[in-house]
Amino acid sequence: MHFRIRKCPSCGRYTLRETCPVCGEKTKVAHPPRFSPEDPYGEYRRRLKREQLGLVRRE
Repeated sequence: MHFRIRKCPSCGRYTLRETCPVCGEKTKVAHPPRFSPEDPYGEYRRRLKREQLGLVRRE
């Protein structure tokens, strides 16, 4: 399934184009990725998010 609606990260407007017609910034897909219980990269994604937020836990 191909999602067509896109969102500009800088101005927050929705569009169907690859570039924002208002500011010219490259747009991103507005939909989140699909959820899978067997997500092979979930651990890495959560670890990266914790590091970016400064919530690194000591093991």
